Amino acid sequence: MELRFYNSMTRRVEPFETLAPGKVGMYTCGPTVYNFAHIGNFRAYLFEDFLRRTLEFAGYEVRQVMNLTDVDDKTIRGSQQAGKALKDYTAPYIAAFFEDLKALNVEPAAVYPAATDHIPEMEALIQALFDKGIAYKSEDGSVYFSVDKFPGYGKLAHLDRSALRSGVRIDADEYDKEGVGDFALWKAWDEKDGDVVWDAPWGRGRPGWHLECSAMSMKYLGESFDLHTGGIDNLFPHHENEIAQAEAVTGKPFVRTWMHCAHLRVNGQKMSKSLGNFFTLRDLQAQGWAGREIRYVLLNAQYRQPLNFTFEALAAARTALARVDECVDALTARAAQPGEDTGVRVESQLGAFGAALADDLNAPEAFAALFAFVRAANAALNAGLPPAGAAAALEELRRMDRVLGFVAFGRAAKEEVPAEIQALADARAKARAEKNWAESDRLRDELAAKGWQVRDGKDGQTLKPLAK
Repeated sequence: MELRFYNSMTRRVEPFETLAPGKVGMYTCGPTVYNFAHIGNFRAYLFEDFLRRTLEFAGYEVRQVMNLTDVDDKTIRGSQQAGKALKDYTAPYIAAFFEDLKALNVEPAAVYPAATDHIPEMEALIQALFDKGIAYKSEDGSVYFSVDKFPGYGKLAHLDRSALRSGVRIDADEYDKEGVGDFALWKAWDEKDGDVVWDAPWGRGRPGWHLECSAMSMKYLGESFDLHTGGIDNLFPHHENEIAQAEAVTGKPFVRTWMHCAHLRVNGQKMSKSLGNFFTLRDLQAQGWAGREIRYVLLNAQYRQPLNFTFEALAAARTALARVDECVDALTARAAQPGEDTGVRVESQLGAFGAALADDLNAPEAFAALFAFVRAANAALNAGLPPAGAAAALEELRRMDRVLGFVAFGRAAKEEVPAEIQALADARAKARAEKNWAESDRLRDELAAKGWQVRDGKDGQTLKPLAK
């Protein structure tokens, strides 16, 4: 299975190649833990989970490292506003982040290095940059990277080097391409930093944001590794500066393939608290949406295209997943029954599924292969699919779900139905008997909103809880 991915460095889709056969070293820019992660963040983290699962589906052994930025301008400002020590302020957000990853069924990384646990590695990298004549100390005690002394600066973002402002210093963690200058490796302590400070040979202060990822990625993956991912907003200046810091010291290519995920919009607009369209995962869960429904929506677009998030898309995901659930339940029941081999089989879609993944993670086509298989399985069940065929179909669905991560298995056991849900179901049955289809549909939607799927059959309606 040859994988082809868009490499942000070369700006083209190309065959994915690794430094060591069959193994992938993958670094993922993780959260800045000054607040709960929002759905725009999780679009990127789910893209990276989808990518990692695809690599494993293709037979690679993946070592993924995802950092935790627990010291930067935002975390310091937040801790001071809350009146807490930095560690006390960030710890609950780190715990919440891991809870959110679990709710979205994101596979754990091998290592989650926190910036504050790796200050010695960052100091060593700065010292190496001093030794190369690329780092310099300013009058206030901060340390900067001299961009004009690294000839490769700007190659990821395709910057015009003639526009580089040699000697102009940038203290901010984030800035645009029009503001390129020497960036901070080490920020000298001042009063607004409070007690967030470390002693270094060049003076008291704290590391710059960009330095953190270079130091930690090389510690856990080596001076050169295969794959670096992040949101498109990380490409510049963060990833550009990572490359500069690493390659200026090692003289080796830092990363072979760079992959970036496009932005998420909500109802066609940029997500903003002022517009009332800013959502954390917890906001959506509080409204009754399941983690797998959110996962479905955030994955159901090509990762390099902007994703428009809507509540209509969430409702459509709930309906689509109910169709998959119904098929899985029917296959599970058939696989458990005795029966002769009728010769009926479900036509495999693994070829189409794998081809979609190999084509730069074409998630919409991979989803299409899943639903083509569901339709074929339902047709085969109606045509007398034998137990062995049902078991084989379930195994194919499990293989697909190793990448998709939202199919629910093992739901066939009977669940106790709460009285409130049963009352709604009884009201719906009455509406159907009276041919009041609008009321029937309304009650079906209300049941779905409360986490229950209703199915109509020759023996009446049945209720199943929607998988979370």
